[in-house]
Amino acid sequence: MRIAKHALVAAALIGLCLTTDARADEANAARAKQILKSMSDYIGAQKTVTAKFEADLQAITQSLEKVLFSSSGHLVLSRPDKIRVSRTGGYSDVELTFDGKTATVYSRPSKAFARLDLPGSVDNLIDVLQGKYGVVMPGGDLLLTNTYDDLIAGVMEAKYIGHGVVDGVECEHLAFRNFDTDWQLWVELGANPVPHKYVITSKTVTAAPEYTLRIKEWKASESPAADAFAFKAPDGVKEVALEALTDIDELPSSTSPQAGK
Repeated sequence: MRIAKHALVAAALIGLCLTTDARADEANAARAKQILKSMSDYIGAQKTVTAKFEADLQAITQSLEKVLFSSSGHLVLSRPDKIRVSRTGGYSDVELTFDGKTATVYSRPSKAFARLDLPGSVDNLIDVLQGKYGVVMPGGDLLLTNTYDDLIAGVMEAKYIGHGVVDGVECEHLAFRNFDTDWQLWVELGANPVPHKYVITSKTVTAAPEYTLRIKEWKASESPAADAFAFKAPDGVKEVALEALTDIDELPSSTSPQAGK
């Protein structure tokens, strides 16, 4: 009888521990999602934004060697329907401009550009470029008016990791798991919850390569000049179809390693 009582007490304690752990995990996940939502609300409310960024893309060669490719760039966003983004790396120098009606992708090394008639918002532009044309824009989801809904879709697990420092800025470190990717965000602590670092790990690719985006000098600014989002083709530059535009990727065109995007 005494053994049975001890067994019941032990079972009750184990059940209590499991319940407590489950509640702690739920509270932790809720905190991570709340910080992500606060970031989304803050970003979505900003009408005009400028920022600089640096990106590191890991690629896996056929011999399973990890090779890192780096690039940097600048963006100007004016909601709801204007954006200019430039990115320069060792193998590309590309610029995207959008004035609410026409999107232009310009490759300086190729001395060529492609135009797309895409009237609508920046949100629609990002969706169409990635969904219809396969133009991968890691980090583009951070620019959406409601980035929370886009990022949280498909999340199976959310965690609040703690504090971290990115480029001298104290941040809250969040981690999320999807079916085929793990991703992390470092969001500035305090009244300006902007993202400072974004890491995407591709779990379904051999050796799990990563894409790392560091966002610097994020500023809410005054509206830029009216012609800031107009593309003017330089002399000697030709217009081609988007599919024919070369040297716009972060990887050298002569190689085809698996990349962490």
